[in-house]
Amino acid sequence: MKLAEFVIEDAILTDLAVDSKEAAIRAMVNSLCKAGQIASDNADNIVAAIMKREELGSTGIGRGIAVPHTKHPSVDSLVATIALASEGVEFQSLDGEDVFIMFLLISPPDRPGDHLRGLESISRHLKNDDFCSFLRQSNSPGDVMELLREADDDRL
Repeated sequence: MKLAEFVIEDAILTDLAVDSKEAAIRAMVNSLCKAGQIASDNADNIVAAIMKREELGSTGIGRGIAVPHTKHPSVDSLVATIALASEGVEFQSLDGEDVFIMFLLISPPDRPGDHLRGLESISRHLKNDDFCSFLRQSNSPGDVMELLREADDDRL
């Protein structure tokens, strides 16, 4: 599964400045609302579902990366966005460090295979230090999408 197939360019945030994990998640969900991917009246419910998932264990996986995710009936297909926070966000990460790269993933409850394939695709690319370095330097959603396409095509 290719990142560029489910990451929504119009929802990418390259200059996120928030003071909490919940604020970061809310900003990313709101960006998906503004991009027309989820209805605004579902935003609070989706944020609550993601925060409930975070209670099970932080999706801050270390190395400045977090991948908050949930399944929710308000989406018909896998959707994701990316937020970059140059100042970092306290995410209760496994390594105790702030997070600078966040991938937020939402999938329909009846498509668990898509959810797992999406998470696998994200985590595979995030293991690449060059990918993460270039991602953190991206200044626009267009830059991020170009990087995703290069990574999808194994040009990175």
